[in-house]
Amino acid sequence: MVEREFFVIDRNFNGEVSENLDDYPGGLLLPLDKPYGWTSADAVRKIKFLLQKHFHKKNIKVGHAGTLDPLATGILLICVGKATKVAEKLQSERKEYIAKVRFGATTPSFDLEKEIDAVYPYKHITIDMLKEKLNSLTGVQMQVPPLFSAKFVDGVRAYEKARAGENIELKASEITIYDIEATAFELPDATLRIECSKGTYIRAVARDLGRLLGSGAHLTALVRSESGKFRLENALSMERIMEIF
Repeated sequence: MVEREFFVIDRNFNGEVSENLDDYPGGLLLPLDKPYGWTSADAVRKIKFLLQKHFHKKNIKVGHAGTLDPLATGILLICVGKATKVAEKLQSERKEYIAKVRFGATTPSFDLEKEIDAVYPYKHITIDMLKEKLNSLTGVQMQVPPLFSAKFVDGVRAYEKARAGENIELKASEITIYDIEATAFELPDATLRIECSKGTYIRAVARDLGRLLGSGAHLTALVRSESGKFRLENALSMERIMEIF
């Protein structure tokens, strides 16, 4: 365990950061609002470069607590130094997402990474139907991850095999959806607020919801609005992190 609680640098932080990482025995935690198009690894790599320059050290541990898809934005917890020891604990806490779902079409990746591969009827979907199916998705369930995911298959990321055109099958994993509701609905689109456990793929939720409604669906936008006790309104932009360090 870390020697003490990690030091959080968020939007409320107005002080200066020491140039000695040892001044923070518990390490640092940076709640980043991940830019659109960046992988989680991109964020770690770029922040690590800034920290190496600031702390005048090459050997700095930097990691994240919970992968966020490249086409998603929102909270990505960046752990620095001894805070990397609690990354798994932070990752295990519940998450909240705001997802925009479009009915009537699917893509191989269940989001906008890939082009539409099939179209379906959707005008029969009503708000009452949507609410009913959302209720059926709550609780503990077994979810099959998307083929375009970071799951390992024979030591290789599933998305690498999928992009190479390999036909693979992923095993279902147990997840929990604590709460899911529609905050906006205007066909063919719906906006959902989802509270869920670690390991939940929101793209797979969109896939399953489309099937339940006798249609198809994919994500058009995704924001992680909460990770444990950390909320998006207190997260740092990459520009702000560059100012601090």
